[in-house]
Amino acid sequence: MASYVLRRLGVSLLILLGASFLVYQLVAFSGDPLQEYRESNRPNKEALMQARSDLLNLDVPAPIRYFMWLGGAVRCVIPGQCDLGKTLQGQQVTDALSAAIPATLQLVLAATLLAIVIGITIGIVVALRQYSALDYGVTFMTFLFFSLPVFWVAVLLKEFGAIRFNDFLGDPSVSVVVALGVGVVAGLIWAVLIGGSWRRRAVVFAGATLVTGGVLWYFGWSQWFSYPGLGPAMIVLLGVGAAFALTALLAGLRNRKALYSALIMVALGVVMMYALSPLLKEPSFWLVVLLGIAAIGAGLLVGWLLGGYDRGQSMKVAALTSFVVGGLVLLDRFMQSWPDYFTLTRGRPIATIGSETPGLDGDLWITGLDKYTHLLLPTIALILISLASYTRYSRASMLEVMGQDYVRTGRAKGLPERTVVVRHAFRNALIPIATIVAFDIGNLLGGAVITENVFSFKGMGQLFIQGVTQTDPNPVMGVFLVVGITAVTFNLIADLMYSALDPRVRVKA
Repeated sequence: MASYVLRRLGVSLLILLGASFLVYQLVAFSGDPLQEYRESNRPNKEALMQARSDLLNLDVPAPIRYFMWLGGAVRCVIPGQCDLGKTLQGQQVTDALSAAIPATLQLVLAATLLAIVIGITIGIVVALRQYSALDYGVTFMTFLFFSLPVFWVAVLLKEFGAIRFNDFLGDPSVSVVVALGVGVVAGLIWAVLIGGSWRRRAVVFAGATLVTGGVLWYFGWSQWFSYPGLGPAMIVLLGVGAAFALTALLAGLRNRKALYSALIMVALGVVMMYALSPLLKEPSFWLVVLLGIAAIGAGLLVGWLLGGYDRGQSMKVAALTSFVVGGLVLLDRFMQSWPDYFTLTRGRPIATIGSETPGLDGDLWITGLDKYTHLLLPTIALILISLASYTRYSRASMLEVMGQDYVRTGRAKGLPERTVVVRHAFRNALIPIATIVAFDIGNLLGGAVITENVFSFKGMGQLFIQGVTQTDPNPVMGVFLVVGITAVTFNLIADLMYSALDPRVRVKA
């Protein structure tokens, strides 16, 4: 194993060296960094040109300059000795990256996790419903999203997801016609998802249409969009639904111990919502993290105490249910701060530019809402880039696995369909997805360059574009170094994950 890892690192290092050399030369020969001074009428333009020439070492040929940059980059393995040069503004590239990386990581991490979870879930569901209306509909939508350019999607999101939605929030009234129209669309979606006979679909369509339209009209009538919140009743309802769903998925509804453990955690979560309300008025970030860990620990303890023939299943179901209920409580608390945030943003809460509102001062709930509203649209744009690939690959992988002999054998032995799908087929279907995840990290970072530029998000994307437009190789190479190391690391992790997902796969030197 150690020999294999070292060999892969060596090959990856050679690839990074070759690619970095090419990128440096392409940027260096793409334009003239002194062009703005050559066309200037300033009396001191010669001094300015000489200062920039000294800053970028323009009197040295580009290939030699690359090795000068490489000498500083190699010192990054020594803490405090990293030297990636300076930008045209005289700022150290390491300082610029330190300010840009956290914003980009927040954006890419959220988009990656959501795309993986949503894409794999959709792919597996449509694989189990092959050649159904749902399968054809999802296939059409995934190919549509896959073909859309990210900059166009980002512009549409700014127009309809921010500008027009902010206009709606200024006067959040919902007419009966609009509520009925949205209800019909929701009814069609639910009818396709549920499937079955035409009679069953008609009943689902009618019920979903009435419920969705009625809820939407009530939200408009009660001014819920101006003063949102879940409340204990909605938290209980959603928590009970999550308890049943997680039990059915992970343990089966016949495992009453697991179901009772999950329902107990729903009740405890609502009780603790009131008991901890004084602490949640102005909490710190680490207090919220500590409460989340405590909620998961309480779920594990309840699952262990109730026991049953499979104590591990009860613990997993109870812990996940507790985590979901805790998330609902936090969401409700964020919603309670929405009116204050709406006022602070002057009635335009959904942001179109930047990663935060300048000069905004508030507690954890206000700043959290500000982060969320600024990440919302760029994250959706990045999700749409990779969602199609995850859906299609997971569907194809699941269909291949479901046709294997061991799956047919499990069904022939009388195993429940949940056990066959979740415990046997799903794990093996994830093996090809591990490779897609590794490659998609680099694609998302590349997509973030365009997305950040459209949304004026101050991350690595803007730093990269600024370097390219100004013919400044140093910031471009800094971004390339981060992206390259990230891609190499995740590809190595993907190779090592094969042996964890499938015991038959072993990494050999």
